[in-house]
Amino acid sequence: MSSESLFQRALLTAPGGVHSPVRAFHGVGGTPIFMASARGARLTDVTGLTYIDFCLSFGPLILGHHDPAVAEVAHRAITDGWSYGTCEPYSLELAEWIIARVPWVERLRFVSSGTEAVMSALRVARAATKRSDILKFEGCYHGHADHLLVKAGSGLAGTVTASSAGLPDDVAAHTLVAPLDDEQSIDDVFASHAGTIAAAIVEPVPANYGLLPQREEWLRHLSETCRRHGTLLILDEVITGFRDGVRGAAARYSVTPDLVCYGKVIGGGFPVGAYGGRAELMQLVAPAGPVYQAGTLSANPVGMRVGLATLQQLEETDGWERLEAHADAFARDLTDRLAKVAPALDVVRHGSIFWIRRRHDGPVRRPDHIPNSHAEWYRHFFHAALANGIYLPPSPYEVSFLSLAHDTETLADAAMALADAAAHPARE
Repeated sequence: MSSESLFQRALLTAPGGVHSPVRAFHGVGGTPIFMASARGARLTDVTGLTYIDFCLSFGPLILGHHDPAVAEVAHRAITDGWSYGTCEPYSLELAEWIIARVPWVERLRFVSSGTEAVMSALRVARAATKRSDILKFEGCYHGHADHLLVKAGSGLAGTVTASSAGLPDDVAAHTLVAPLDDEQSIDDVFASHAGTIAAAIVEPVPANYGLLPQREEWLRHLSETCRRHGTLLILDEVITGFRDGVRGAAARYSVTPDLVCYGKVIGGGFPVGAYGGRAELMQLVAPAGPVYQAGTLSANPVGMRVGLATLQQLEETDGWERLEAHADAFARDLTDRLAKVAPALDVVRHGSIFWIRRRHDGPVRRPDHIPNSHAEWYRHFFHAALANGIYLPPSPYEVSFLSLAHDTETLADAAMALADAAAHPARE
């Protein structure tokens, strides 16, 4: 059994042979690798080859694969029952844990994905403000709901075009798009759409189009502008929530959202999302209020118990502090090694998230600042890293993650392998 033979079979059962587009390797070329198991910081494919994993299921596995303590909780949960469709104590315990530690989350609703969390938060914002328009930013990804699959158009600030087929023009009519890292564009959008913007939504650390750390001043300008105009600020912390410390990027940048969206880490690798915020806003959600949102598998008891076990372990073992220290040391080591063999590369890091990219003069905070040569270079680098036993995200614009399972020895080996891959990129 090989990945090639499995992929040929998969092409006959799923669009493109995959159940999420990035898995198809279109961004890097070649045949997707089928993984059979995982432990700690490593993946093992169907042929028995092992890789140091920096994809980590695209972020949720902050403790690494199959953490023993969390696995025990998962096994107990499945033994008790894996779906009830009723009230249960496990979502209550996880919600209480989060609300006790995040001041701007007074009420919380669990869902099954980040896309669902964002979609629901925007519905709440529109109901609360009685406005229709939503402002998003080029380079931020908020899931695949129709009205968010848009990109900036030409002409006036805020105009958009669809970024997916199957979207009628009127679906995106109330979505405005502005560039990141540009205070004047924010002012222009609010000036040209005065009194119509229900919410501005942003990833405080955009990490779906490369890693694009923003200036605190820009985020504060957005927050203050929203306050002046009666617009709600929604932070999409699906990636950074509970990875960037217990209070996420909001605390790091001293920005308080009206609503916040979570996912990934809060489920410990199971399908879990959540949206929360001030009580008066969340009380608009059914059955307390008129904003309808429901889900058959929302607050799945296995995900709730695994998520809580993950967060408790991070808190009880100073996990966030240890992860920050490991990530900092790894990024410095990798930067030093790359400087000797591939000085045209940069390692961008935010907490335990990193991205290796082609160098650009000055900071890269917007997609249009990413060097045009980055995608082609990454194709070759990815396959060279793969040959060296390193599994990176199979896309030039997806970021990499560290976990507590990436110990000092593993990270030293990885830095050496990545530097060698940069020095000797694969040729197809």
